[in-house]
Amino acid sequence: MLNWDDPLAAAGRSSKGQTASERVPDHLSGQPELEFGERAALSPNRLQPHLTQEHVRPGQGIVGNASLMATAGAAPVVDPDPFAASDTAQDSLAFEDTCMPAPSPRPNASVAPGAQAPIDAVAGGATGLESLEMGAGRVRVDDKKIINCHADLNQLVPFKYDWAWQKYLDACANHWMPQEINMNADIALWKDPNGLTEDERTIIKRNLGFFSTADSLVANNLVLAVYRHITNPECRQYLLRQAFEEALHTHAYQYVVESLGLDEGEIFNMYREVPSVARKAEWALPYTQFLADPHFATGTPENDQKLLRELVAFYVIFEGIFFYVGFVQVLSMGRRNKMTGTAEQFQYILRDESMHMNFGIDVINQIKVENPHLWTSAFKQELVDMIRDAVAMESQYAHDTMPRGVLGLNAPMFEEYLQFIANRRCAQIGLPEQYPGVGNPFPWMSEVLDLKKEKNFFETRVTEYQTGGALKWD
Repeated sequence: MLNWDDPLAAAGRSSKGQTASERVPDHLSGQPELEFGERAALSPNRLQPHLTQEHVRPGQGIVGNASLMATAGAAPVVDPDPFAASDTAQDSLAFEDTCMPAPSPRPNASVAPGAQAPIDAVAGGATGLESLEMGAGRVRVDDKKIINCHADLNQLVPFKYDWAWQKYLDACANHWMPQEINMNADIALWKDPNGLTEDERTIIKRNLGFFSTADSLVANNLVLAVYRHITNPECRQYLLRQAFEEALHTHAYQYVVESLGLDEGEIFNMYREVPSVARKAEWALPYTQFLADPHFATGTPENDQKLLRELVAFYVIFEGIFFYVGFVQVLSMGRRNKMTGTAEQFQYILRDESMHMNFGIDVINQIKVENPHLWTSAFKQELVDMIRDAVAMESQYAHDTMPRGVLGLNAPMFEEYLQFIANRRCAQIGLPEQYPGVGNPFPWMSEVLDLKKEKNFFETRVTEYQTGGALKWD
């Protein structure tokens, strides 16, 4: 039922005696430029004729944005005002009062007279492999915290953060694989010397180069740094699913590179060869490096702020700002019936990344609720400076990837769009807006990325695009 055509095998057939218009799907050839939803309405589903446009499946080509985003799953959020729950915040001033006793000393540890016994899960973060304490009491909901908690990490239930578990379930239900998406039209268009302009080819290659590195950096950050310092099992459960999805995204970029016959070395080494790509990778690396230090441990205000700063760096800035120029560029090509398979891959990746970002924002806000002493004026100003620097850096990336106007877009439009996004990001984590009066220069993007919808487009229950075991037959 899914399209399992081998795009590489089909590439040879597509270049023999065909015009450019014949290399795109018949039902789209010669059509004027349409909005996603309008064009999707013209697209017959030849493999699954009984499915309507609302039944979104990988491999159908570019689909209506509203239909795609309606399948993203429920993503409840914590109170946007982290200080609203003052009674909860008050309880968090000392985690010793709300968590289980510290783990017992490691067995067979040599302890000098008068010295303190070594404790597991101090430096390097919590592992869940700490020594067992026989006869310890059962974990209570109130024992759990996002950070600095000694409650047994191997006990998933009882849940304290239902929103984290729901996000895990939604992510699992929205499973997809790159090979499910038909790349035949992209291959034909790419091989046609007149199919794309050089500027359009540059956009595709630069974004594949950046994203292939970026998702790898995010995965490394999750596995090597963040996971060990998040001391809540339901949040860890989502982090494991996110790590898989980051690997899946890297797989998608490799699949596009292979399908189009691009130089793999050029694409995957771009972060060490192209300055605008390198700058964003270099900006992100330090945030992973200090958390991955085996001697780093949370538990002090200074180190807890380091962890919180790192979460803002990756979830709010890296995934919430640095990805958006590329998403706009590639999806804009898809709107014009160019590189539709690649654009469809990016649609599914964008849906995943939106869920990642919302999860990270919920974690950040929950840490603020439980640790209000971390949210100082100086720390907030530091985060504002980070966000403003990120907007400037991403604006430069827009200039570098499209020095001339293309696809109805130009770099100055991206500057305003990034400021629009940054205002929304600030509001989501309780910081003041930094760019008063800016608007969205890409109104067509609102169907997918309208940042007011990021809190709302997940609120429809997934009943269509899900794994078979998650479908509800109602």
